[in-house]
Amino acid sequence: MESQYKAAAIEQKWQQQWQDEGLYLTSEDKNKPKFYALSMFPYPSGNLHMGHVRNYVITDTIARLKTMQGYRVLHPMGWDAFGLPAENAAIDRGIPPAKWTYQNIDFMKAQLQPLGLSLDWNREVTTCSPDYYKWTQWLFLQFLTAGLAYQKEAAVNWDPIDQTVLANEQVDSEGYSWRSGAKVERKLLRQWFFKITDYAEQLLNDLDKLPGWPERVKLMQANWIGKSVGAYLEFPVVGMDEKIAVFTTRPDTVYGVTYVVLAPEHPLTAQVTTPEQKAAVEAFIKEVASESEIERTAEDKPKKGILTGGKAINPFNDREIPILIADYVLYEYGTGAVMGVPAHDTRDFKFATEKGLAIETVIVPADAADEKAVLKKAYTDPGVVINSDLFNGMDSIAAKTEIIKYAEKQGYGKARIQYRLRDWLISRQRYWGAPIPVIHCPSCGTVPVPDEDLPVKLPDNIEFSGRGPSPLAKIDEWVNVPCPSCGEPAKRETDTMDTFIDSSWYFLRYSDANNETEAFNKDKVNDWMGVDQYVGGIEHAILHLLYSRFFTKVLRDRGLVDVDEPFQRLLTQGMVQAITYKNPTTGKYIPAAKVNPENPQDPETGETLSVFYEKMSKSKYNGVDPKDVIDAYGADTARMFVMFKAPPEKDLEWDDADVEGQFRYLNKVWNIVKDFIANPASAKQKRKDKLSKEEKDLRRSIHTAIKEVSEDLEGDYQFNTAISELMKLRNALGDAKCKNSPVYAEGIDTLIKLLAPFAPHIAEDLWHQLGNNDSIHQQKWPEVDRAALIVDEITLVIQINGKFRGKIQAPASSDKQALEELARNSEIGKKHLDGKEIKKVIVVPGKLVNFVVAK
Repeated sequence: MESQYKAAAIEQKWQQQWQDEGLYLTSEDKNKPKFYALSMFPYPSGNLHMGHVRNYVITDTIARLKTMQGYRVLHPMGWDAFGLPAENAAIDRGIPPAKWTYQNIDFMKAQLQPLGLSLDWNREVTTCSPDYYKWTQWLFLQFLTAGLAYQKEAAVNWDPIDQTVLANEQVDSEGYSWRSGAKVERKLLRQWFFKITDYAEQLLNDLDKLPGWPERVKLMQANWIGKSVGAYLEFPVVGMDEKIAVFTTRPDTVYGVTYVVLAPEHPLTAQVTTPEQKAAVEAFIKEVASESEIERTAEDKPKKGILTGGKAINPFNDREIPILIADYVLYEYGTGAVMGVPAHDTRDFKFATEKGLAIETVIVPADAADEKAVLKKAYTDPGVVINSDLFNGMDSIAAKTEIIKYAEKQGYGKARIQYRLRDWLISRQRYWGAPIPVIHCPSCGTVPVPDEDLPVKLPDNIEFSGRGPSPLAKIDEWVNVPCPSCGEPAKRETDTMDTFIDSSWYFLRYSDANNETEAFNKDKVNDWMGVDQYVGGIEHAILHLLYSRFFTKVLRDRGLVDVDEPFQRLLTQGMVQAITYKNPTTGKYIPAAKVNPENPQDPETGETLSVFYEKMSKSKYNGVDPKDVIDAYGADTARMFVMFKAPPEKDLEWDDADVEGQFRYLNKVWNIVKDFIANPASAKQKRKDKLSKEEKDLRRSIHTAIKEVSEDLEGDYQFNTAISELMKLRNALGDAKCKNSPVYAEGIDTLIKLLAPFAPHIAEDLWHQLGNNDSIHQQKWPEVDRAALIVDEITLVIQINGKFRGKIQAPASSDKQALEELARNSEIGKKHLDGKEIKKVIVVPGKLVNFVVAK
């Protein structure tokens, strides 16, 4: 019997019932082990896309599985809700950022509901809500108290027309403001930083504590931290009591230093510049100020530099060397100065050759024929030290240590470890962010806002123009306040915090999301942390994950949490891609609806289009709206497709035919269960002590499915192969000849339970149709009966002179002699061997017996 599978009605019914019953509220039963499953929370852009769907379905499947395996599961959701788009909406459309954000949250939440996710919405957090950013501000003050928050001057993107600071996203690839069109300049402003560099070594070393993270992500973080072991050296400036400090990983080349380079923004630049060079240096600084950091440090970009006229002393050989400034040296990185060793650094060699600077060879290959040969390129390998006084003839690697010792003894420098990682600039000259909770007093200096005065709320009476200083700086009644310490007139900090701060602790808040008196209760946060499975995009591999690790370590040191690392296991899901059509001549993307896939041509020009898979995007006209898929097939089909199409860490290529394939599979499951319900004889029978061969085979298929699916859902989460096993089980049930057996009933029960984490609605509906009252999602995950996997009978093929003549059943434990006897005495054997001379018998245990007879 078949009845129609109506996904929409089933899914709406069970989503409502789950909500009414509070099925997904987090269990506090401490007798159960905990499991914290978390997807990276989204920015409320207003549109749910297939990338979101894939992320949330992966986490939901894991959460449902763990619940059935007996864990109490925390599976929350929230919104990373501060950020620039809301402010842009206010400027462009006159919509207050809060209104725009909360409208988008409501819309996206409504889009999420049809997926049937097992989320505990009672723990929802929204980072732009005062009841959340109150604690973000409180945590900032923890950093301030610990000496980990400080102010210093740093470069920002400055729009000279609008007289405002721009985020990097507001500067186009050519370096122009996307709003005013002005050439963006770099300008120094006093800004707030977090001292993440204090934790650089811990952040690097503790990557070893994360075996559940992809090696690729750990390598990206290690490279970002960028530990370098070398020397800190000082070069005295001629004619003044100043020294230029540099860091180098090549102290073995110090005798080959022929110039030093300052960052244009370096405070010493103005001091060392001679009157003759002042105009040229100032013009150069102005030119460089318009370039972004990326432009200045790009490997493929020619390096620009200019002589300042100033001189420094190389203390190792007492030679005067020129001081230059160059675009590729950044004041924010390292010491803001570098030493030039053109003979042994590729960049320096090119730069010195172009500028006519001296090149001094101090390392040569061990087998060098001519130490004075003119270099055609930099020699960067190890070798033998020359032209280096005491160290001549020494192996260059050994010389590193010896030269550092000499520098320390002479007072020229010392050994140092340096990191590529820089302190975290957290200031934003924007409105839509958490206000930094400090007050600047002329008498007391920087004063923290008292805890009892938190949150420092964002004012509502804001006018957004996109011009001038931060919108907050224009609200006098908000800025001007009495000093909390002395009561004198003072001013609030008008910068807001980087939104990465909001997302660096949200996973802690979920443990105690409704606490009004603390950021989180220590017992509760320690009960749930760390996150057992974190799921999100690879694009967050560095900043978000690194900042979250940093936050966790700081809060551990403040006694607020006990864990060292926030995320025990990390799954970085691949992108969702779709067929994309592009005109190779114009570079324009063409909507798929306007293209004949059999003959892809530009509908306007007739040119043949390039066809390839690319990440779904509105601008590429290749997106698939999740709503369209759910409306056509149901959420369970959409869920099954995104799990089946590719392993979770790989990119997924969208294919409508494969979506239909999953829909057909769910229909097959529906029909086989409905047939069973219509003929439930097997459910009423008791299991016999001795099973027939058909029953044994079916039970083996059932428990093989349990074993394989369970194994696929541990470790690397191979959802695609798990679903393949579900398909095999459905086929085994469909082919079974023992549909009136209790084993068949066991198979139906098992199929629905194994399907439940993947397709929760259809599994729930069929479970209840079988007469069960409790939710399938609260049932125990099936366990493997290892005995059922044992094959106690084999199918033995009988051949005569290599030709198949039939097959019989034989005990699996039979040895060669027993198999020969069974074959010889079988009806097939008697029929084909009677009266024949058997010359040879070939027995392949477990497979066949071949009788070679005289012809």
